[in-house]
Amino acid sequence: MKTVQSTLLLLLLMTLTEPAPPTQQDSRITHEYGTDNFEETIFSQDYEDNYLDGKNIKEKETMIRPDEKSLQVQKDEAVTLLPPKKENDEMPTCLLCVCLSGSVYCEEVDIDAVPPLPKESAYLYARFNKIKKLTAKDFADMPNLRRLDFTGNLIEDIEDGTFSKLSLLEELSLAENQLLRLPVLPPKLTLFNAKYNKIKSRGIKANTFKKLNNLSFLYLDHNSLESVPPNLPESLRIIHLQFNNITSITDDTFCKANDTRYIRDRIEEIRLEGNPIILGKHPNSFICLKRLPIGSYF
Repeated sequence: MKTVQSTLLLLLLMTLTEPAPPTQQDSRITHEYGTDNFEETIFSQDYEDNYLDGKNIKEKETMIRPDEKSLQVQKDEAVTLLPPKKENDEMPTCLLCVCLSGSVYCEEVDIDAVPPLPKESAYLYARFNKIKKLTAKDFADMPNLRRLDFTGNLIEDIEDGTFSKLSLLEELSLAENQLLRLPVLPPKLTLFNAKYNKIKSRGIKANTFKKLNNLSFLYLDHNSLESVPPNLPESLRIIHLQFNNITSITDDTFCKANDTRYIRDRIEEIRLEGNPIILGKHPNSFICLKRLPIGSYF
């Protein structure tokens, strides 16, 4: 019996004094969980470093680097603001207008004065702008000009010497302006157009047309003329004087009262309609003409 008790006591003591088994499984689990958190932390850090930092870098680059459109706009503005490269004095005009084979087209570009022209210019079309005055300086040293067209501007005044040195000028249009008088005209004109202005008879000098021996076409309709301009040249073919305030004509207006044999055979058309004049009251005024003027006879 004692032997059995001793054996049981010994077994009990061995059980109490046996060291606990190592907690490797718990350590392994803890280590694995910690490893997962570490990897998760590393991924999160990589995400922040690579993505968020990259995003910040892009944002910084966006803030530092201008938009391509902005660069283009700035570039365009820089080009616009920079003065154009000048090869000669005529270049600015040829950038604003169109220069082509001796012709300069400055139509509807809102200029308020005649621009500097290339010296070889023969034709200038400056229609429908805002030009108010023409001066002699506008055409200084421009001997090759043959045609000038200022239709549809705001011209009120023209210096007398403006066209005097243009010895080759053949066609001049000042239609649809604000003129009250006519300047001295160049001698070789074949066409002069000043319709739709405010010209009165006192605004035309007695010798304005006298020496224009090449003038074939004269357009002075829709003005405020009280009489037919005097000393009209023999070369005239077309005369438009309709819609003025002409109240009378004489035997010397178109013909020669003292020469009954005189025939004015070049005139093809005279228009006098729209004037307060009864042409039938002046039959001797047309005796030298091949065709009667257009207008009211009754």
